[in-house]
Amino acid sequence: MAILKPKPLFPSYIELKEMSLTDYPQLQQLLEISPEWQKQHWDWAILFLGYIGRNKSEHTYVRFRNEVEKFLLWSFLIKDDSIDNFKKSDILDYADFCWKPPVSWIGTSNVAKFKFENGYFESNKQWRPFKIQAPKSQIEKECNKKKYKPSQQTLISTFTAIIAFYKFLMNEELCLGNPAQIAKKDCKHFITESQVKEVKRLTEEQWQYVLDTAVDMANENKLYERNLFIIASLKVLFLRISELSERDSWSPEMGHFWQDLDKNWWLRVYGKGRKLRDTSVPTDYLAFLKRYRQSRSLSGLPYTDERSILVEKIRGQGGMTSRHLRRLVQETFDHAYNKMSQSVNPTDTSLNISWSNKNIEMAVL
Repeated sequence: MAILKPKPLFPSYIELKEMSLTDYPQLQQLLEISPEWQKQHWDWAILFLGYIGRNKSEHTYVRFRNEVEKFLLWSFLIKDDSIDNFKKSDILDYADFCWKPPVSWIGTSNVAKFKFENGYFESNKQWRPFKIQAPKSQIEKECNKKKYKPSQQTLISTFTAIIAFYKFLMNEELCLGNPAQIAKKDCKHFITESQVKEVKRLTEEQWQYVLDTAVDMANENKLYERNLFIIASLKVLFLRISELSERDSWSPEMGHFWQDLDKNWWLRVYGKGRKLRDTSVPTDYLAFLKRYRQSRSLSGLPYTDERSILVEKIRGQGGMTSRHLRRLVQETFDHAYNKMSQSVNPTDTSLNISWSNKNIEMAVL
């Protein structure tokens, strides 16, 4: 392909499961005019992403999809060579590309890969494989794309996904080796840290400030009762956002709260590694549970085998995905930040925090 402008290759997992290329006319046309090896690579990626979607979390699917998509676009449009021919040097070339991608490949906001229009999924012209955004603390929101530089965590995620992709292809006997595994050790962009690394997480005072803000929001508007319940669950029960979310293999329900013979409350959650675990429910959390249930016209506390959705959509049916839950958490963080900015003494550093998506991920994912 002579055109260097990237176009999206893969949809969400829900759309992938029922995907027919006839519903994606632009993508279908792109693959039809591409060399046979590129169509073959796309098929390989579909198999891999289907496997990831079935066996991993939604968050993992999105991360791996984005990385494999970038990798294939680079092999198609820049390298113009089949990935089963790649050596260590080729993967290091790709790492250099990711370190400083062309400006035309960088976007400044989150946009959907495809738009559903006139009965078809059209490629979104605003979509780009890489993204740069101004931090919330920056007043001027315009970004200089030439200043894009991936974080160490982003670079790690890139290699993790590509290594996993090659491993899958080797297991399927489609590739003979894993050059990404070898190249990772020699990538010059990785920084070796020997010092003690400070773990970024919210302090107890910061969590309490967010919780108090969520209480104020719910007192002022009943629509925020759900925000309060989510924040309370994350803070008091030490849950991850994914453990509150609706997934193909698990739907959190009120009946997952239960009492033992000593009248202690527990919550059964579906966590990392597709493992069920019971987490203890402190007495002071029950007030938040009762409040949220009453806002939904439910009884004060759950009963055995109750099938009510744990975190319910306001519009539509069923539970909420991690993406929707994360938006509600971010909304509460933003309220807390605005409130803190107006009330906290600038010299008081005990509540100082950068309210970014990264903070949410470090704290509650």
